[in-house]
Amino acid sequence: MAPPETPLTPERILAATEDVLRRYGPAKATVVDVARALGVSHGSVYRHFRTKAALREAVTRRWLDPEDGELSRIAAGEGPAEDRLRRWLTGLFTAKRSWACDDPEIFATFLELAREDSATVARHVASLVEQLETIVTSGVAAGEFAVRDPAAAARALWDATERFHNPVHASEWAKPEIDRDFQAVCELLLRGLRA
Repeated sequence: MAPPETPLTPERILAATEDVLRRYGPAKATVVDVARALGVSHGSVYRHFRTKAALREAVTRRWLDPEDGELSRIAAGEGPAEDRLRRWLTGLFTAKRSWACDDPEIFATFLELAREDSATVARHVASLVEQLETIVTSGVAAGEFAVRDPAAAARALWDATERFHNPVHASEWAKPEIDRDFQAVCELLLRGLRA
């Protein structure tokens, strides 16, 4: 008697897509390759993801969601806003650096997919900036921060720390002085929020 087949789920398809992207790269990977890796027809894959673009968007979201979830918990957490902001910025930088340094093939693939699907990345960035705004707003309410416009301050924090989260700067993240530079920027920003 043959073992029961594992049901085809979006999660299985995304895992297979990740493997295919790693093996062939985004330029050569196809839905047929994903289906072949799963042992199904490409039509079965299309029943879960209507287009190749939808499948790639889902993979991009899958890569971004864990980062977003952890940072969201920090933003909504308890404790002084300054501590949460420092942990949030450190968490973002650590996640980006780990990804770029520990798995450069997938990181390069992500960059390629992100260029194709700027809407998913834009939603991700908007979510992260909202999390920064949550922290700044709570800091203002607690008397820790003295800013008039938490939304503008959150956007400024995002822009000021770009070197530590924008993939364009990934080649700098392995340099020995990067941690020192990151701490200096954080201290400067925190002083500015307290002023």
